[in-house]
Amino acid sequence: MIDVVIAGAGPNGLMLACELALAGVRPLVLERLPEPTTEQRANGLVGQVIRMLDRRGLYERLAGGPGPPRPAAGFTFGAFPLDLHDLPDHPLYTMLVPQRRIEQMLTERAAELGVEIRRGHEVLGLTRHAGSVTVEVAGAAPVEASYLVGADGGHSVVRKLAGIDFPGVTTDDTVSRTAHVSVPATMVDAQGALHVPGFGVVPPFRHTRTERGMFTWAPMPGRDPLISVGERDRPGGGEPTLAELRAAAARVLGADVPLAAPTGPGPHLLRRTEGGNTRLAATYRAGRVLLLGDAAHVHSALGGSGLNLGLQDAINLGWKLAAEVRGQAPDGLLDTYESERRPVGERVNMHTRAQSLLVGPGGEVTALRELFGELLASADTRRHLAELIAGADIRYEMPGATGPRVGRWAPDVPGLTALTRTGRPLLLDPTGGLDVGRWAARVDVAAAPGLDTALLLRPDCYVAWEGTTGDGLEQALAAWFGKP
Repeated sequence: MIDVVIAGAGPNGLMLACELALAGVRPLVLERLPEPTTEQRANGLVGQVIRMLDRRGLYERLAGGPGPPRPAAGFTFGAFPLDLHDLPDHPLYTMLVPQRRIEQMLTERAAELGVEIRRGHEVLGLTRHAGSVTVEVAGAAPVEASYLVGADGGHSVVRKLAGIDFPGVTTDDTVSRTAHVSVPATMVDAQGALHVPGFGVVPPFRHTRTERGMFTWAPMPGRDPLISVGERDRPGGGEPTLAELRAAAARVLGADVPLAAPTGPGPHLLRRTEGGNTRLAATYRAGRVLLLGDAAHVHSALGGSGLNLGLQDAINLGWKLAAEVRGQAPDGLLDTYESERRPVGERVNMHTRAQSLLVGPGGEVTALRELFGELLASADTRRHLAELIAGADIRYEMPGATGPRVGRWAPDVPGLTALTRTGRPLLLDPTGGLDVGRWAARVDVAAAPGLDTALLLRPDCYVAWEGTTGDGLEQALAAWFGKP
């Protein structure tokens, strides 16, 4: 019997497979598509997950060079520039990398860890038993597993088969047109900004909002640039065209942008998307069936929070599910996946809906933006938004634990990235006088001279205990990592 079947070989499913394999559990990934998709999807990573990838030794593989990630100098929120230059040690990190490269890297890592991925295997049904799940697969024999995880996207078959509701809000009054294009080289300056006669300068990788809609210019390194135009009440018909995109850009900017077909190597994107969804699964778990990533939550792409949210889901779930499979999980551990991550999904839905309102057309929105722009003059406001976008404002409830850092993500200390690559629990002990006793086979111990107190870290790098003596340490070890 397989330990865990994961439906979906996107970034979230692959990340979960890697986390499970690190923890000594045997996952099997079933993917409907026979080959990795070449479709243009996400263009990068935003938020705390970048630092987490670094702590798993995966950041440099994506970056293509040595060195740790650095905080971004700026970002965007609701089509406002979010200047972060004056905020020391802010938590917002960004990384420009196409989703297919992320999937390629995680596929390579999964192979190193011995994970089996079966492509062209579509999940058709499931049968739940007292101690397992039987997964029916198109054109193949059924697979029996201890658990099934649906990482199969917003239209998740697993979610539907498990009977989990997906309540939320659907909008049908918006249309977005996006394509790879070419523009005259004279329109692009050395900083990558687009100069549009009759309108002005459009900064790169920022949402430019007017009272008629939103325009985005993204000069992708080594590729044709992407242009995206969002409007209200402008439905399309038939196959999308570059002429349609050019007309939409002219309406939004009030000036013509001479777009032409892309000239570089493909694949090239030409897409029209009408309407949108903000939805959150009623539960992340139905017995031995769990949901992950877009199968559990969908929302606007504004702010780039999708992969940050889904990959962090996978890292939270991986060690807990592995402990359950190994028979070492304390009572209720697996339920904390939902109690910890579903509120984060609610928060992302909240701020993406707020951003959708801020980028909308109309004079009333312009007035709201004038007020919001005044608020952004405050460094406290900008730090708050940086933490919100990064997912760094999360503090999990740790019953019975005290200390200013308990429930928060572990601070950076020298050498921590090397210590967290194994995905094991870790006691950072600057005192040199603590040990984990009967948990020594499950929990690593390391010196941490840069800390003023000892910290017990969960495999997802959240602090489970803090102290200078051993008071409460055994209770925390038992609460999170089971009986010794």
